Amino acid sequence: MIEPVWGPVHRDIVDLLADHPADVPAVVDHLTKLQDLLVRLPPLGASCPLADFNKLYLTITSSVLDGLYDDRFIDPAFLSRLDVEFAARYFDAMRLWTDSSPGTPKAWSCLFERMRGPDARPLPSAAAGVNAHINFDLPFALVTTFDHLESEPVDGSDQHHDYLEINNIFADKIPGLRRGYLERWQLLIDMLNGDIDDWYQGELVEYTRDVAWRNAQKIWRCRHDPDARECERTRLDDNAAALGRLLLSPLGAFLQ
Repeated sequence: MIEPVWGPVHRDIVDLLADHPADVPAVVDHLTKLQDLLVRLPPLGASCPLADFNKLYLTITSSVLDGLYDDRFIDPAFLSRLDVEFAARYFDAMRLWTDSSPGTPKAWSCLFERMRGPDARPLPSAAAGVNAHINFDLPFALVTTFDHLESEPVDGSDQHHDYLEINNIFADKIPGLRRGYLERWQLLIDMLNGDIDDWYQGELVEYTRDVAWRNAQKIWRCRHDPDARECERTRLDDNAAALGRLLLSPLGAFLQ
């Protein structure tokens, strides 16, 4: 008998994924419940690579929600819709993996495959998830959001300002998140390095999200051309998958 994809928590995860969150509080609720399930997934338990990413994603999304409550953004309707569309692509990838679908994005498959071992260090696992979500999911989530709002991705717009404001949330949360993934000996090295690692990670996130915005603009221009859009999807998926495999490799773990 073939064991279900999600082991003993398979039914719970399937039931959770059957619901599609329609607003940011619902996304946070989904991510919270998912985290509780992922840390129970054998054989790795709490060190499940997907749980390492989901923990980071939950922290950032919770901060976005706080920003919406605090009127931090110029166009909250845009940020709210983007957050929902963004999360939907993550949950869709999990649904496809649950069904053993060949349509599962390769960018996500390289991380999903590690859930049964061999064990992967927490920081590379989280980085691989961020890579798949930003380099592959985010451009398409942006296009879907702008299409829904009957707007478009324009540099310097209110929407672009709010998009860049998320970089500040990352910059605020990265130091604590990153240190939470480190082992004792890594924390010692981190202390000796001072703020350089935090600065580097912040710059990397800012650069990666800027590339995602540029890719969204490119997809936007060809959104009515199915062949061109599929070409972009394949290109971004292949590139993100290659980077994800590197991040999860022994070399990637060593570099982090």
